Amino acid sequence: MFLYFILSVLISFIITVILSKKFIPVLISKKLNQPIYEIGPRWHKSKAGTPTMGGLFFIGAIVITIALLDIFVIPHDKRALVFITLGMALLFGVIGFIDDRAKLLKKQNEGLKAYQKFLLQIIVASAYLALLTACGEIDTTLSIPFLHTEWELGNWYYVFALFLIVGVNNSVNLTDGIDGLCSSVTAVIAAFFAVCAFLMPGAEGTLPHIAYMSGALFGGCIGFLVYNWNPARIFMGDTGSLFLGGFLSGLAFLIGSPLIIVVVGLWYIMETVSVILQVSGYKLTKKRIFKMAPIHHHFEKCGWSEVKIVFVAVLVTMMLCALTYFFM
Repeated sequence: MFLYFILSVLISFIITVILSKKFIPVLISKKLNQPIYEIGPRWHKSKAGTPTMGGLFFIGAIVITIALLDIFVIPHDKRALVFITLGMALLFGVIGFIDDRAKLLKKQNEGLKAYQKFLLQIIVASAYLALLTACGEIDTTLSIPFLHTEWELGNWYYVFALFLIVGVNNSVNLTDGIDGLCSSVTAVIAAFFAVCAFLMPGAEGTLPHIAYMSGALFGGCIGFLVYNWNPARIFMGDTGSLFLGGFLSGLAFLIGSPLIIVVVGLWYIMETVSVILQVSGYKLTKKRIFKMAPIHHHFEKCGWSEVKIVFVAVLVTMMLCALTYFFM
C-alpha cells in the first residue's frame, strides 16, 4: 500500500511538472493572463503578465494518476467512491474554468456573478451527496473533533453538508491570492489525509483509496509549486482552487469525519471569516477591521513578504494537522 502511495505522489508530481513546462508558454502566447484586482496591493501590478488557469495541469495529472491506480490497485468496492469524489472536484473545476474564462473575456477580475457561482456549487454538492447516499456512505451522525462526541442530525445533516462543501470550496478559492499559498496549504492537508489513511486507529490498511487520492493530490500540488512559488510563473486560477476545494471536501467525507476539514483547513476558514468581518464591519461602522481582506493581503500590507505568509500558513496548518491527528 505504501509503495503505491509513493508511486501516486511521483506520477502526479512528474506529470504536473511536464504539463506546466510544456504549456505555460502556450498560455502566455494566447495572452491568458490573470486580470489583477484594481484595488489590490499595488505591488501585485507586476504580476499582470502571469498566465492563469494553471490548475488544468495538476487536475490533468491527478486524473491520470487516479485512472492508472484504478486499473491496478484501487479496490473494486472503493472505485465508485473514488470517481464520485473526483467527479465532484472536476465539476467544481469546470465552474472555476467558466469563471476564469469570463474574467479573461471581460479583461477584469470579475467573472461569474456570486449568485451564479453559488447556485452551481449547490447543484454539484447536492449531486455528490445524493450519490454518496445511494452508495450507503452517508451517516447522518456528525462526529465532533476533539470532543469525542457525536450528534445525530437526521435530515439536517444534508443542510450542514451542503454548507460545509460550498463553504470550504469558496474558502480555498479565497486563499489563492498570493504565490504558492493555496498549493502549499493544500499539500500539507493532503499529506495529513494520507497519514490518516495509513495510521488512523481502526483504519490501518482499510483506506487505500484515500491514501492514493491524497498522494495524487500531494504530488500535484508540489509539482505545481515548482512554477507557482514566488515569483510565480503560473497561477492556478479558479479552475484549480475550486477543484482543490471540492477534492478536499470529498476526502473529508470519505474518511468519515467531514468537520475535520474545518480544523486542519483553519487557514482557509480564516480567509473567508476575514472577508465577512471586513464587509460587515465596514457596513456597520464605516471602518475597516483589516488593512485589506482576505487576511493574507492584510499581512502583506503589514509588510510581510509573500514567502513569509506562506511559511506561516504552512506552519500553522502543520500544527493543526498534528493536533487533530493526536487528539481527534
